[in-house]
Amino acid sequence: MSLKVALAQINFVVGHIAANVDNIIAAAEYARDQLHADIVVFPELTITGYPAEDLLLRADFIETANNAVYEVAERVEGIAMVIGFPEQAEGVLYNSAVVLYQGVVLACYRKQALPNYGVFDEQRYFTAGHKPCVFEFNGVFMGLSICEDVWRPGIIETYKQSGAELMLTLNASPFNAEKIHQRETIIGDQVKAAALPLVYVNQVGGQDELIFDGASFVLNSHGEVVFRAAEFKEQISVVEYDGTNPLLTTCAPHYQPISSDYQALVLGIKDYVRKNGFQGALLGLSGGIDSALVLALAVDALGADKVEVVLMPSQYTQDMSNEDAVLEADALGVQYHVIPIAPAVQAFTGMLAEVFAGTTKDTTEENIQARCRGVILMAMSNKKGKLLLTTGNKSEMSVGYATLYGDMAGGFAPIKDVPKLLVYALARYRNSLAEVIPERVITRPPSAELAPDQVDADSLPPYENLDPILERYVELDQSAGDIIAAGFKREEVVRAISLVDRNEYKRRQSPPGIRITSRAFGRDRRYPITSGYRGV
Repeated sequence: MSLKVALAQINFVVGHIAANVDNIIAAAEYARDQLHADIVVFPELTITGYPAEDLLLRADFIETANNAVYEVAERVEGIAMVIGFPEQAEGVLYNSAVVLYQGVVLACYRKQALPNYGVFDEQRYFTAGHKPCVFEFNGVFMGLSICEDVWRPGIIETYKQSGAELMLTLNASPFNAEKIHQRETIIGDQVKAAALPLVYVNQVGGQDELIFDGASFVLNSHGEVVFRAAEFKEQISVVEYDGTNPLLTTCAPHYQPISSDYQALVLGIKDYVRKNGFQGALLGLSGGIDSALVLALAVDALGADKVEVVLMPSQYTQDMSNEDAVLEADALGVQYHVIPIAPAVQAFTGMLAEVFAGTTKDTTEENIQARCRGVILMAMSNKKGKLLLTTGNKSEMSVGYATLYGDMAGGFAPIKDVPKLLVYALARYRNSLAEVIPERVITRPPSAELAPDQVDADSLPPYENLDPILERYVELDQSAGDIIAAGFKREEVVRAISLVDRNEYKRRQSPPGIRITSRAFGRDRRYPITSGYRGV
């Protein structure tokens, strides 16, 4: 018996239930009319988008979401739909999947494995289900599961024992480096062990700091990938089955690690701007590597006509920095403005001269420069309705090498989770597509240019040493002793860890940024600001 299953890899808007319902209906009708599918599977919490966070605590929101399920059922005929929604029942809330066909509910499943680690807080909102759900459609017994269910051993085997012949899995699995390979390997091993073919439909799109990369796939009973949807793109696809055996179709290629990080950052900027209604993006362009990368990402996300840059030279800005910034703007075809900050710096230092009398110059005067730039950029952002992108990277955010209300001022931080060494790798990747970042920008020593002949190495260990130390301490929770034992210099480890520990207050005040590593600041790593703990 032939069966056509459509995979609706869709980009939903969290909280916009009416728009999501329209999107569901349009996708179902396309799958029915153009792909001739019998059943279409959507991602996790289709109705509300994922993660809806504390919207899920609002009774009015939940009521609207539950009513939307009936609306979808009434408006679509001729194709079965598997959609996710927050089910209010028995006085509690479930993360559920419902099967709708010809206006009737064929089955409803409640997610059993509720993740409560990293970026996930599902136990805050949902009650766990306790039993599998198997239903018959077109002569095939299908099992329903939701995301974390199939990451945990035993559930797929339980479905096999319950009579399922095909698994349908709804997912909102966020991106980080190598995540797609983990999904296919871990789930493929369980599918192979149970000899139960599986359809895995993943959400796509940016949601605040999270990126959902799509890359939905279909596994045969041997755990082999017979179909893979594109990464980072909306796509409605169909896979035909001969009985329960999926016929081999096309597999979109995997991006390589650097290129997948780049595409994730592009999607994150694009969706944050689009979903929040900004007119475009704006950033300060210094001639340094970080702002050069953010500019390339913004243009690739939004188009050159939606991006503006501002050059704000000071007395310490080198000529080559100005030259390179202009080359970058010209190469990418964006409008640029040159606004020297000397008049503003002089005004502020003059205003403060009396209260600063008798003191020596220090980072205070350096920070005034950065804050003058922040005022200029925020004024332009307000006036033009464009999102101000900050350009700080993860290495800087880790150790507090940034100025509050200065270079940290802005609405979104695209490379906040990108270590400095990865910044260089991403810049070289972008130049491999078309050279838009001057080679000198990549090879010259990085500098904030807030003091004469200043370079980052004056204040920090070399990034070749710093980034691995930060990865071990921030992402892997290794102790200072463990890091030193691994061969890193004691003085550099102590310096780096001390800076991380005492700069939580800065990170807490930074704009949201795109998560691409397995542990980012924010939802992943929540440390108290006021704390007696010190790693060294």
